[in-house]
Amino acid sequence: MSNEILINLTPQETRVAVMEQGAAQELHIERESARGLVGNIYLGKVCRVLPGMQSAFVDIGLDRAAFLHVADIWQTIPNGEQKPIEKLVHEGQSLLVQVFKDPLGSKGARLSTQVSIAGRFLVYLPQESHIGISQRIEDEAERGLLRSRLQQLLPPDDKGGYIIRTVAENATEQELRADVEYLHKLWQDIRQTAKTAAQKTMLYQDLSLALRVLRDFVNDQTTQVIVDSRETVQKMQEFARNFIGNALDKIEHYTGARPLFDLHGVEEEIERALARKVMLKSGGYLIIDQTEALTTIDVNTGGFVGGRSFDDTIFKTNLEAAQTIAHQLRLRNLGGIIIVDFIDMDSPDHQTAVLEEFKRALAKDRTRMTVNGFSSLGLVEMTRKRTRESLEHVLCEQCPTCQGRGALKTAQTVCYEILRELLREARQFNAREYRILASQQVIDLYLDEESQSLAQLSEFIGKPISLQVESTYSQEQYDIVLM
Repeated sequence: MSNEILINLTPQETRVAVMEQGAAQELHIERESARGLVGNIYLGKVCRVLPGMQSAFVDIGLDRAAFLHVADIWQTIPNGEQKPIEKLVHEGQSLLVQVFKDPLGSKGARLSTQVSIAGRFLVYLPQESHIGISQRIEDEAERGLLRSRLQQLLPPDDKGGYIIRTVAENATEQELRADVEYLHKLWQDIRQTAKTAAQKTMLYQDLSLALRVLRDFVNDQTTQVIVDSRETVQKMQEFARNFIGNALDKIEHYTGARPLFDLHGVEEEIERALARKVMLKSGGYLIIDQTEALTTIDVNTGGFVGGRSFDDTIFKTNLEAAQTIAHQLRLRNLGGIIIVDFIDMDSPDHQTAVLEEFKRALAKDRTRMTVNGFSSLGLVEMTRKRTRESLEHVLCEQCPTCQGRGALKTAQTVCYEILRELLREARQFNAREYRILASQQVIDLYLDEESQSLAQLSEFIGKPISLQVESTYSQEQYDIVLM
């Protein structure tokens, strides 16, 4: 399916939208103050080794130490015997490491000592010796031909390994050779820098988002790459001339008066992608909830009563939901464990059809996934690889009022909480007067419905109680001042 890519730039932020059939399918955001770390190579310092967990913490100069598991330490293993981590690294040791997962929530970055450097057509694995091929290239004859073509191009002294990317299917011999030379020079520069660098130095940073678009996103189906920054267009054109010649003619500079994302409806898509509720065209809707460990998606019929029967209504809603869920997973970049609660279907044929439609819609996604069938509870369990923060985590933060609960204590609940706290304070301290500082909603209740409760407490403790509105307080906030 053909696509076009929109790139909106400001000095603070780069935003990319991959458009298919006029709608945003993927959103990528990179902020100068918090560029992603995946692909970056550091000379780290081992700060703690944990034999019990077979892992280590490595300081690479971030706020939190990064995490390195023994399985991610490259080692030659004679007779298949893997050494324990305490025999591979020690505290204070300098270690060349690469980030393969950005910090997520409270977790630090994930590291590997097995370096991989991405080019346009190839991924270079300097410590390996085999040639792998993208799983998206399924034809065995084509896979064999690509492996043979690359082997003929490699210098005799090349001891490294490679992964042939999907876009290499149509690459010329000259383009593949240029990619090999570029990757070799890059690795030599990294190794040379590492010899004299101090610990916690970044040796290599992956390309900016705008240039990664050319390297990773542009393919034969891409018709245009529209960019609203002249300076970035020039950088992209220079990069394309050197490495991706067939992308050069696709880069266009947008000079219209109307903002690029407004023109193509992307701003509205972003707002919808942050909502908990997603409406379906049929009248049904999805409820999407992200938690620390997993994402749940609940499908509901809503007001949809079409079809010849109720079963038919449920089936059609689930089919539409399957397509919409696949779109939302890409758009929101939801990863980890995902549980989908389709509306219960009695017909096994309907279940099979919905699952097939779901897998067909997910096939457009570049991210690796596994999808299980319907469980005994009627749930579909799946995983989607997570290497960067979801759209919500990039653009939003926890609500300071409800602390992420999604609900507030009622004003009446807070009123009674304050009365109990006042009684505790009165038993501990002998104050002349007690003053309640609270939000307008809580104070209004004390002046009206709960005025008798307040008067009873004042009489019981034998001290006056005064009220003061604090306009900056949330409904749950309050203070009791001893006068």
